[in-house]
Amino acid sequence: MTGKQKQYLKSQAVQLPAYVQIGKEGLTDTVIDSVKDVLLARELVKVKINQNSDEDIRDTADLLARDLDCEIVQIIGRNCVLFKQKEKKSHYELP
Repeated sequence: MTGKQKQYLKSQAVQLPAYVQIGKEGLTDTVIDSVKDVLLARELVKVKINQNSDEDIRDTADLLARDLDCEIVQIIGRNCVLFKQKEKKSHYELP
């Protein structure tokens, strides 16, 4: 993914709510399935690690990207933005 494409996706992610939140249970199979479902439906997902979780955002983002075959667009604080483009009828036209 090019820098220009990431910049475009970052601008789109600003207004997104955190669809998936990771709590004190950490990164469970349920959380991974939730991220997968949101990626399939929306392509762009913001994941937030709550204050009561011991998870590290970088490790979590890397694990999700590897397991779900998606791209890490951005990591800020305790949030990360992930992207996986659909084969057909994508919501996002990358530059």
